[in-house]
Order: sequence, then C-alpha cells, then structure tokens
Amino acid sequence: MATGKSARKSPRKSAPKRPRKSSIVKLRRPRPITLWINHLALLPGDPSVTTTCNLVSSGVGSGLSGLVVQSSTMGGMAMGGGGKGLQMGVQVPPGFLIKGVRVCYELTNARSFVSQVRLAQLQDPPATALVLLDDPTHLTTVGPICVNSQSTTVDPAAGAVRLNIFVNFGDTNDVIVIRGVGLRLAEAP
Repeated sequence: MATGKSARKSPRKSAPKRPRKSSIVKLRRPRPITLWINHLALLPGDPSVTTTCNLVSSGVGSGLSGLVVQSSTMGGMAMGGGGKGLQMGVQVPPGFLIKGVRVCYELTNARSFVSQVRLAQLQDPPATALVLLDDPTHLTTVGPICVNSQSTTVDPAAGAVRLNIFVNFGDTNDVIVIRGVGLRLAEAP
C-alpha cells in the first residue's frame, strides 16, 4: 500500500573531493646570504697606501666613520710593483661557499676609486695562491653605495682565502672610505 511518501532512500552525499597533492616538489634555490667581515682589519698592501679610522668622522660625505684609505702616490701601481691596495684573510663558517663580495664605500672624487676586487686561495704546498675571483669593475660612483662583485664559487675548506681590494688614486688629496665588506655565501651542497 502506498502512503504518499517515497520509500526510496535519498542518495548519500559524498564528501567533497580533495585536490590531489602534486608529486612535483618545488626546489627553492638557496639565496646567498651576506656575512659582514671586519673591514677595519684590511691591511695596506704597500707603503704608499695608508689606512686610518676616526671613530667620530671619516671626513667624507656625511662623515660616517669607516676605514679611511689614502695614498702618497697617484695611480694604481704599488711602489714595489703589482696592484696598489688592501688585503686581509677571510674566515667562513664550515659548510658554506663564497659566491662573491659586497663592498660598501664612499669617495671624495670619482678620479680615485676601487679598481678591482679579488679572492685568492692558498694552495698546498703554500707557495702559490689561485685567483678565483678577479673583478676588474671600477667602482667610481662617489656614493655612499654598496656594490656586489661578479659571481664566483670558492670553497674555503680547500685552503685559506685572501681578499684584495685594489685602489687607483687620481690625486693624493683624495680619500676612499670603506664602510663595510661582506662575503656573499651559499650553503655547500
């Protein structure tokens, strides 16, 4: 006997379908980080180059302190030959590669400038150093400014690394102020 109500069951509602997870894994390319090193430890590479630091003022631009670089001779050649500049050994935490150098500076005049940034690695036996970054870009913007070097890959685990910042002076009254130096690092694979 029919009662007027349907004896059929209503269709069961299924849960909404979840989107399938992709089996493709997106790999994030690690971005280099900057490890700021003690730029006040840069040593003059020959007797014509002098470095000083005045805690109150560099005397350049806004006066922010930094490593004040001057030269008693004009040009980019050292008195004993080779490039005129600054140098220091650099330390990097284990598990990182050096990918480049960041230099922050200010000039009194564009005629005196940073002429080259170099990274060289000591070989075994320690009779030679292999140049692994030799960026000849002339940093002539008066600034203040920070500039990245060309890219490289240096594995500090393979030997001690030396940083050279070469300078060229168009006038002995000019000053170059190094306000900061950083190593661009990436995790070693």
